[in-house]
Amino acid sequence: MKRKIYEQLLAWKREANGKSALLIEGARRIGKSYIVTEFGKNEYETYLLIDFNSAPENVKKYFDDYLSDLDMLFQMLSLHYNVRLIPRKSLIIFDEVQMCPRARAAIKYLVADGRFDYIETGSLISIRRNVKDIVIPSEEKAISMYPMDFEEFLWALGNDMLMPYIRECYEHQKPIGTIHQKVMELFRLYMVIGGMPQVVQTYVSTKDFREVESVKQDILHLYRDDIRKYATGAELKAGAIFESIPSQLQLHSSHFCLADLDKRARFVYYESAFFWLQDSKIANICYNTFAPNIGLGMNTDRTTLKCYLGDTGLFVSMAFCENGRVPASIYEKLLHGKLETNLGIVIENIVAQMLQCAGHRLFFYQRTDAKNAENTMEIDFLISKTNLTSRKNIRPIEVKSGNRYTTISLQKCLKKYGQYVTDPLVLHTSDFKYQDGVTYLPLYMAMLL
Repeated sequence: MKRKIYEQLLAWKREANGKSALLIEGARRIGKSYIVTEFGKNEYETYLLIDFNSAPENVKKYFDDYLSDLDMLFQMLSLHYNVRLIPRKSLIIFDEVQMCPRARAAIKYLVADGRFDYIETGSLISIRRNVKDIVIPSEEKAISMYPMDFEEFLWALGNDMLMPYIRECYEHQKPIGTIHQKVMELFRLYMVIGGMPQVVQTYVSTKDFREVESVKQDILHLYRDDIRKYATGAELKAGAIFESIPSQLQLHSSHFCLADLDKRARFVYYESAFFWLQDSKIANICYNTFAPNIGLGMNTDRTTLKCYLGDTGLFVSMAFCENGRVPASIYEKLLHGKLETNLGIVIENIVAQMLQCAGHRLFFYQRTDAKNAENTMEIDFLISKTNLTSRKNIRPIEVKSGNRYTTISLQKCLKKYGQYVTDPLVLHTSDFKYQDGVTYLPLYMAMLL
């Protein structure tokens, strides 16, 4: 499975040259362990991998007993894992490092020693129980890893030619042309399969949606177990939010409605649960901003939010689950756009996933004014321009799942906030076009924004 993050690993190795460790954060089962193992095999003479999820207690205790004697620490690790460590030519991997906070704290001294390179991987990295009583090393460079994007999905299918052409059309703002429908078919396949590497590999190997669904349900079961085990103090609330993500989006509400979980619910009691789901990378949280201007994070109403699942393939398996799994017939209907239901929730989730993966924080704009209809509007997403200027830095985005739609809210936004917003965008199922000052992009181009 070819992953783009590999280039980031190469850049880190080249630029850091032993002066910092790399921390890769991400949800469970997105391929962190696989990619760092491949990196160790390909880019170093030897590598030593410590999986703290399964490492015996005596290995974890090495980081207490021998931190003041690194020669002994390296010798004990080398003997236990039967790996020869070569100064400046070996990589040591701390996999699932959150399971051994003391090892993470030791990074400060290991990097200062300078003999080897270090990569840490983990999920739930900043959860309180995983950072208790340790000083987070400043020698860490943290990067995020996400499920496979559409281009990586195409690579897994053996298609290396399509995305360069899509990227060329995007950069030159021109239609894809006659192959647009073919690309949309592949994009719908990506939506229902998702980007979890094990799921993608299962589809590539078997082309059997029943096998695909079985793997996805296993991952969802793992996530539910994680919530019960690690969302300390917020297990029930985080679990309730997680299970209600599809139904909340299906309601077409302007934001997540806690009253649907508990009529007496107040955000202050659920805030930690939302934070846990976001921090675990299981969910992507999109916050309402009350001013679509530069500094969206400063203008955020954190009590009004939307909640999306981190992987849309898993979202499909939650939203259309019947008797514990999604029937293969549902997959077929989803692929051909023939399911008798609104696919807008699936499409909205995939756009949120693509924007998050592209490095954007997620914001939307919603306002209701009973006295003046011109002030009532909802913009699905707002993103900041890459190069900020003195004004007009925010790009409003509307997401459309059908062929018939209006852009009333977008026009209202341009009229009211024209001094702040620029380059309005509609993501839809049709090909590229530019009309009346609005850019219309096919959904699969969202990853290029």
